[in-house]
Amino acid sequence: MIYEEIKKFFKGEVENSKEVLAEYSRDASIFEVIPEVVVFPKDRADIKNLVKFVLAEKKKGRKISISARSAGTCMSGGSLTESIVVNLTRHLNSLIKVGEDFVIVEPGLFYRDLEKVLDEKGMMLPSYPASKSLCALGGMISNNSGGEKTLAYGKTEKYVEEIKVILEDGEEHSFNFANKEQIVEKIKAGGLEGKIYNQMNILLEHNRERILSAKPRVSKNSAGYEVWNCIVNDGMDLSKIFVGAQGTLGIITEAKLKIIPKKKHSGLAVVFLKDIQKLPSLAKIAMKYSPESIESFDDNTLKIALKFIFEIIGKMKAKNLFKLVFAFWPEALMVLTGGIPKMIVLVELTEDDKKLLDSRLVELRKEINAEKFKIRIINNPAEAEKYWTMRRESFNLLRSKFKDKQTAPFMDDFIVAPEKLGEFLPQLYLLLDPYKNKMTYTIAGHIGDGNFHIIPLVNLDDEEVRRSIPILMELVYNLVLKFDGSITAEHNDGLIRSPFLEKMYGREVYRLFEEIKQIFDSENIFNPGKKVGSSLQYALNHIKSK
Repeated sequence: MIYEEIKKFFKGEVENSKEVLAEYSRDASIFEVIPEVVVFPKDRADIKNLVKFVLAEKKKGRKISISARSAGTCMSGGSLTESIVVNLTRHLNSLIKVGEDFVIVEPGLFYRDLEKVLDEKGMMLPSYPASKSLCALGGMISNNSGGEKTLAYGKTEKYVEEIKVILEDGEEHSFNFANKEQIVEKIKAGGLEGKIYNQMNILLEHNRERILSAKPRVSKNSAGYEVWNCIVNDGMDLSKIFVGAQGTLGIITEAKLKIIPKKKHSGLAVVFLKDIQKLPSLAKIAMKYSPESIESFDDNTLKIALKFIFEIIGKMKAKNLFKLVFAFWPEALMVLTGGIPKMIVLVELTEDDKKLLDSRLVELRKEINAEKFKIRIINNPAEAEKYWTMRRESFNLLRSKFKDKQTAPFMDDFIVAPEKLGEFLPQLYLLLDPYKNKMTYTIAGHIGDGNFHIIPLVNLDDEEVRRSIPILMELVYNLVLKFDGSITAEHNDGLIRSPFLEKMYGREVYRLFEEIKQIFDSENIFNPGKKVGSSLQYALNHIKSK
């Protein structure tokens, strides 16, 4: 029935075939939730009319909601729903404007298409995730994405200057920084926007210290609503509340994003560690050189990359196939001779001055050599790309190449302060060791931030595996919180982690999250069951099978 009702007023495509519903029932998470219908809005008017329709039906008592979806790369089940999926990549994908230090984009624009334009200008939006060849800007904003450049440049939250969003009234509203005088004017203007400014102003004023003290004491976080980012000394910036909100407060239609210049030269130090316990001491040395990135991947990731070498090569820009195959010989030899390292760490230094870069790399190598770590300095961009491609593509290879097992990201994105890694990691491995017979996992991480991605490869049809997921989540998250970390640095809450937000923040802060949801979405029509009102049992009941 809903299919026919929407078609009456919708200009874009409305789909409910088994094939389309199956495609949109999954993302990069462990879940499967079959929607009732998938729509592809032709323009913003389509979204406005859809929201008004859904709100009217919800007020009649109908169980109905909207979940926006960009490229479907979310690892938390953030856009999965039993109701209406709104795909934004088919039509709402324009690069509206490129300024000197900003871009204006629609949410369905793929990052790879923006990157091509920015490369020509010598600029970048540095908060891209490892899935940068697949993801779209709407997802990056809604998840508050970060990645290999976050260590030096920060997450997406730092680059959002203005957001346009369709709220529950079915109208488009613009949010950016507002000083105290502007806030008063917006409240006086009334309407939904005036109500939001009034209620958010009260919430922030009355709970200022509680909110600021609740901010996780780590460099990255995507758990909960980033309400502390709304607090500005002489006003507030409500654009920030939508960053990382996973579409639970409204549907983003446009964003103004700051861009920055790329450094002209980069050099890569590749460090091969036999002992993963040495990671903290290596990170401490590397951080002294103000790296742009400190990334890592483990021996399992390397073996997978070599097993599927031609897929890795296909992702690389260089075209000489023989040279590319030969470039992997040192790593292949490691595997053949049993000399494979436990962890490979990539330390990237950048400068506009090539001589200064070279001298810094020399000093870095001396200090790392003094600690008896094996290191290679790589100045050849093509060879450097080999390592970056292995790091970025490992998850996609796991997802696509192992037909008898599936990737299971459920403890994939925790973060603790880097200086605590020496104490934290041994305790983490003690938790993971009993599950090795059922889970082969890869470990990758943003070492400089203390952010790790652990992706088990499992048979999700195995009942023992399914039972172990909530047990292991509880154990790992308890350990992370013991070390004052966050349960998600980049991948966000979605179905998988929303049920743990009250554990992480405590009841008082969680109630503020519930209040924020009510202020923006009083009828709970936008992506319900994420952030607040979630159910761990619902999530576990929707773990996918083969």
